[in-house]
Amino acid sequence: MYPYIHVTFDEFIGERMKKSEAFSAIQNYLSDKSSANAKRLKADIVKDSQSLKRFYTLKFHKRDRQVITGIYLSHVLKQGKAIAADNRQRKLYSNGAGQGWLGNRSSTTWTHVAFEHPATFDTLAMDEKKKREIKKDLVTFRNGKEYYAKIGKAWKRGYLLYGPPGTGKSTMVAVMANFLNYDVYDLELTTVKNNVELRRLLIETSNKSIIVIEDIDCSLDLTGQREEKKKKKKKDDKNEEGDPISAMSKNEERKESEVTLSGLLNFIDGIWSACGGERIIVFTTNH
Repeated sequence: MYPYIHVTFDEFIGERMKKSEAFSAIQNYLSDKSSANAKRLKADIVKDSQSLKRFYTLKFHKRDRQVITGIYLSHVLKQGKAIAADNRQRKLYSNGAGQGWLGNRSSTTWTHVAFEHPATFDTLAMDEKKKREIKKDLVTFRNGKEYYAKIGKAWKRGYLLYGPPGTGKSTMVAVMANFLNYDVYDLELTTVKNNVELRRLLIETSNKSIIVIEDIDCSLDLTGQREEKKKKKKKDDKNEEGDPISAMSKNEERKESEVTLSGLLNFIDGIWSACGGERIIVFTTNH
């Protein structure tokens, strides 16, 4: 009886041909960096010429099944993901002003550029004691996966940065991102149509990221502000009853964001907060 077992890891999986995390992790693990000191290493990457599929094949003796499928594969996947995190090009995402939902345009989506901000804690003008406190807090969060699971809370952290323009709020976000090696998502709430679209955007953010919502007090249509606008709208509608062209023009201008504070808080602390982990949410305000 043939004593060997073959395990195949396809590059793409599922009906939608999603890139396999296992394939990517194995690819990273077998890179020069991870295999330079290996005394004995054998692996195959096979390309099916007919279907143009790539896959790795792991071959081992059946007596080693328990070790391979248990300890070894877990080690390879963990190390491969760690290597990818260390080597990846970090990104700055934005949902873009004016994109998405006005007129016949499609829903708002994330776009990105390379994140290359040079700011670090070494270049940050701040009291050294405060720097140490912030760095300690960030490290505690980054290493807190088991702690958050133990206390039954989503692996998220929130910060509120406040101060007049030019005091370094945005720079602090860049410093935090560089220190943790996280991506940054710059969320412009005024371009998001409603709470449903906001939830979709937030779910699409990746782990190991900082979500930034600047000028939070100006971005959300709070209850008091909304009531004032409703009164003004009724007054304007009454004045425009005899001018349909003017009324149509005004209606186009009034397509404002319907995102609410409760919708945002539901994602941060509600049931949707459990979607994903290792995310930091930063609010900024000038007041």
